[in-house]
Amino acid sequence: MVWFQRFLENMALLMSHSPDDRAIVYIVDDDEALRRGLDRLFRSVSLETRSYGTAREFIDAQRPDLPGCIVLDVRLPGINGLEFQAQLGELGINLPVVLITGHGDIPMTVRAMKAGAVDFLPKPFRDQDMLDAVSTAINRDRSRRAAEDLAAGLKGRFATLSTREREVMMLATSGRMNKQIAGDLGLSEVTVKIHRGAAMRKMGARTLADLVRMADALNLALEHDANT
Repeated sequence: MVWFQRFLENMALLMSHSPDDRAIVYIVDDDEALRRGLDRLFRSVSLETRSYGTAREFIDAQRPDLPGCIVLDVRLPGINGLEFQAQLGELGINLPVVLITGHGDIPMTVRAMKAGAVDFLPKPFRDQDMLDAVSTAINRDRSRRAAEDLAAGLKGRFATLSTREREVMMLATSGRMNKQIAGDLGLSEVTVKIHRGAAMRKMGARTLADLVRMADALNLALEHDANT
């Protein structure tokens, strides 16, 4: 559900703090000279790198839980880029992919792009083009991680609300006034205000507008969970 992911990413941008600058570029290519060159290029702009000569080496390696991306040659020993992308998905490895392609690999690369690759660069490529593609990929991974953290955080905070606080929160964020909520639930306005204040405090919402955004994201997150 691409729209759901984009919604949460936009929400995360509104509500997040400054991200950690650390990021890792995973270079997967059987050309050792190319790997060394890319390693120098990425380190020149303060990016960490890990290099692998085969897809299996990458899959078997330990990876820190940090934002990053994969720079991948579409043709590796025993496997092509599409097959490797499919393996990544099956293994739950969600790192964005930047493809390096030879002259004759354009059709395969187009298919890989449709399967979710961020960009592809035909050899030989300019250093700046590679840096731009990797920057886009890392930013995409940061956004995904922020969205996942946001969804998990909202669900965790919502779980701390009492049943009545949840009811008041959902009615308040749907546009109902305190007096209307009181009538809906058979409560006094004072009690509604107490429950609403408690819900805002537990959810970490400073304003009703914050609470509305949280409720929208929470509804979508729960709906997404139910459909997956």
